[in-house]
Formats: sequence, C-alpha cells, structure tokens
Amino acid sequence: MPGTLFITGEETADGLLNSDGNALLLGMLLDQQVPMEWAFAGPAKLLDRLGHLDPTKIAAMDVDDFVGICVEKPAIHRFPGSMGKRIHSVCEALVADYEGDATNIWADVDNGADLYDRLRALPGYGDEKTKIFIAILAKTQGVAPDGWQEASGKFGDDVPRSVADVHDEISLGKVRDWKKAQKAAKKDKQGRAL
Repeated sequence: MPGTLFITGEETADGLLNSDGNALLLGMLLDQQVPMEWAFAGPAKLLDRLGHLDPTKIAAMDVDDFVGICVEKPAIHRFPGSMGKRIHSVCEALVADYEGDATNIWADVDNGADLYDRLRALPGYGDEKTKIFIAILAKTQGVAPDGWQEASGKFGDDVPRSVADVHDEISLGKVRDWKKAQKAAKKDKQGRAL
C-alpha cells in the first residue's frame, strides 16, 4: 500500500484504509446494512478509541469488553454489538492463521482463486463481500494476483458498481447512481434479479 480508495469523506480515515491492511479488511467487514462511508469510517473510530488496530491485542481482549468499545456513541455500525463480535472473531482468525496481520492474507497468494479461498474462510466474509474485497485490492491497492478478475466476478469489470470503484467524488457519484438504477430495476450489485 498506500492505495487510492476514497470513500469516507475524511482524509485521515481514507488514509488509514489505504495504508493499513487490517483497517481495510475491517472496513469491508463492516460494509453491510449501512452506507459505505459509515462502514469504512469504522476502523478510524476504533483506532481513536483503542489507540491501535492490532488484531493480536483485539483478539486478546474479552469479547464483551471489545463490544463495549464498539457500541460507544457514536457507534461503529448500525448493529455495533453483532459487528463488534464479528470484528473480534476476524481478529482471532488473523492471529491464528496470518500472524495477526491482514496483509499476510494476500502477501504471498499465488492467484485470485487462492485469495478468494483465504478471504472466504474469514468470519463474516461471504461470497459477495469476498469478491468485492478482491476487487478493492486489485483496483485500489495494487494487489492484483493472476486471476483476480475471475475471482472477483462482476466486481472485476469496469462498471462502477461497488466501493472497489471509488477513488474520488466523481466515481463515488457514479457508484451511487448505478446502485440507484439497480434498485429501481430490482437488481442486485451483480445484475441479478431480486
């Protein structure tokens, strides 16, 4: 890193996402049922409250104590309790499998399919979230292993459909417009009927 993701509207929060793999991974984890800006600002809020984003330290915390930090006003998410538990679980997985560092997920990956499998194994990373994160890594962070486009599905194309396609105000507007059009057409982010 540093990358080119532009999403929160806050220079410090975006800078954190573009320079800290743990922050980026957690921001994507939080990206559900809230506006993108709010989700990706969550890691900066946690950094302010904890003084770090060290998965080893977070995993070592009592889960209820960590959730208490997540629910402090302003909360890190619309559902801060459940998302706090999920963050804690992801940090435990990072400690167990990646030496407490999210960048180890993609640092030595051979191809997009392997990256997909590693991300998909994380708590809270379903199929779509995994595909979007692969596209974020390739499009904004310079992490583009062979086969990343296939592994990211439609999110690897040039259509501005997700946070992976946001690098300035103009591209953010294009993603919003695309999402509105999809919603009006009763289609999801991958173009499938709802």
